[in-house]
Amino acid sequence: MVEPVDVILAFHHAFRNDMQRIDAAALESARGKAGLAATVERFRFFNEMLVWHAHGEEQAVFPRLETVAPLVAEAYLKDHHGLDAAYDTLNAAYAARDQLQTARATAAFRFHLDMHLGKEDSHLYRIFRERIPLPEQGKALGIMASMVPQERFPEVVAWLFPLIGHDDRENMTRVWQTMMPAPAFAGVKGLIQKAIPGDWAELTRRIPNL
Repeated sequence: MVEPVDVILAFHHAFRNDMQRIDAAALESARGKAGLAATVERFRFFNEMLVWHAHGEEQAVFPRLETVAPLVAEAYLKDHHGLDAAYDTLNAAYAARDQLQTARATAAFRFHLDMHLGKEDSHLYRIFRERIPLPEQGKALGIMASMVPQERFPEVVAWLFPLIGHDDRENMTRVWQTMMPAPAFAGVKGLIQKAIPGDWAELTRRIPNL
């Protein structure tokens, strides 16, 4: 059975994988390797995704968690503020076209992000999974999803699916298939197929009724 927390963790996997690529590109660019600017500049869209995700947590997950585990979310909210500051530092370095400072700022951003997501995975979302009833978890997931502007949803699918593994793709697709009206999901199915053309056969093997 796919649970709402599984969907949230899939996004965490995507954030980690994308930030690893951006960090590696920033380092190689600082070493003089050409052709990596587009990969480094992914940090802008990456941060948009992260902000939508963080706002969803602050609106839906943290307040509900407070009712069963008071004060737990407070430290994670501070992490969000720290990530905002880390992004501002990275953005300033990139705007100045200082490749060395960009690489340093990207590494710092990635380190903070990895620590934050690791704590959420093993602590915050463990509590959320164990103490919050499934229907309320589902409501929280719906609120988080609503943070993404509807017109940007195709970009989210195109970003997400190449960055996650087969299990996460299956979980995400099953949740959307369950939650969405059939006509809406038909459109999403096309977006998924376009995002992972080489792995589409594996997804249809796992979900035969796609």
